[in-house]
Amino acid sequence: MARWQPDARGRLEAAAFELFRERGFEQTTVADIAERAGLDKRTFYRLFGDKREALFSGSGHLEEVLVKAVAELDAGPFEVVVAAFRRVAKEIFADRVELVRARQAVIESSPELRERELRKTGSLVAAITAALRAKGLDEATAILATESGATVFRVAYARWIAPGSDALLSDLIAEVADELRAITAPSGSRQQILDSFR
Repeated sequence: MARWQPDARGRLEAAAFELFRERGFEQTTVADIAERAGLDKRTFYRLFGDKREALFSGSGHLEEVLVKAVAELDAGPFEVVVAAFRRVAKEIFADRVELVRARQAVIESSPELRERELRKTGSLVAAITAALRAKGLDEATAILATESGATVFRVAYARWIAPGSDALLSDLIAEVADELRAITAPSGSRQQILDSFR
């Protein structure tokens, strides 16, 4: 069983997710995950640093898609970040709301996983900011655009996974971005923007 087997990573990720849902994160060991996947602990540690990583291993792909989108899109800084998150919503999150809801429930059940989620978000924000800086933006502009876009994404994501929600994540991102534009617009145009939601 010590030998590498095809799609070991995917099997370990699936096993970890199942066990975290069944038993809870703290009650699940690396040995449990490896056994469920039909592999051994050495294989697990070759692929993941710890059991948290089995739940967050998609972060690298998410970051790649965001950074690539930021590099390719041509618009104002905030618009670029919003469009990049909308691309992620379509390419990565589409048709996965039930899975994402279940994953989020696992994360919310553990302080350790909530902390890891915050670190992951911080890493994404840093990567997007760096991608904007690479396009020639000054640091303050890049930070403001990224933090504003990330806030839009977090609010839209929370609405998307809320019980009973059936909206598309990409549509919710656009909606929340419009809401942010409305509350930051000069007072004369603010009412016009708010009226457009009605």
